[in-house]
Amino acid sequence: MRALLDSLYRLSGALAALGMVATLLMVSAGVVSRSLGLYLAGSDDYAGYAMAACGFLALAYTFKHGEHIRVSLVLERVGPRLRRALEWGSLAAATAVAGMLAWYAVRLAWQSYEFEEVSQGVDATPLWIPQLSMAIGTVVLLIAIVDDLVLTTLGRAPRRLAGAGAEAARME
Repeated sequence: MRALLDSLYRLSGALAALGMVATLLMVSAGVVSRSLGLYLAGSDDYAGYAMAACGFLALAYTFKHGEHIRVSLVLERVGPRLRRALEWGSLAAATAVAGMLAWYAVRLAWQSYEFEEVSQGVDATPLWIPQLSMAIGTVVLLIAIVDDLVLTTLGRAPRRLAGAGAEAARME
C-alpha cells in the first residue's frame, strides 16, 4: 500500500511538472505567434488551464515532501506528547478542509460536465476538462493528508517521499 500511495504522489507531481511545461509552451507559442502577426486562438486560455493544473496537481506531492508552509513556533516549545496531539489536531482539521475542497472541486467538474458548460473564450473548451485537474489534485491531496493522519493516529511519524525533507526538516 505504501508503494502505491508514494507512486500516486509522484505521479501527481509529474503531471504538475507537465502542466508547468505546457504553460511554458503555450505562453511561448502565443508570444512567437503574435510577433509573426498570427493569432493562436485559445493560447492564453490553455496556458491558464495548464497553470491551474500545475498548481492543483502539485499539492499532494508538495505536502508529502514537507514543503507546505508550517508554523512550528508553538510545536517547538511543547513536549512530545502535546506536540503529537497538536499534530493530530492539525491533520484532522486539514482533513476536513481538504475533504470539503475535494468534494466541491469534484462536484464542480461533474456539474460542468452535466450542464455541458464551455469556456467563454474563442476555443469554447468544455469546462469539465480543465476542472478535472483541480478535482484530481484536491482528491490526491486529501488522500495524502489522510495518509499522514492515519500514521499519526498509529503513533508513527508522517512519511515523506524519498529524497525529501532534509532541508524541510531543518527549516521546521
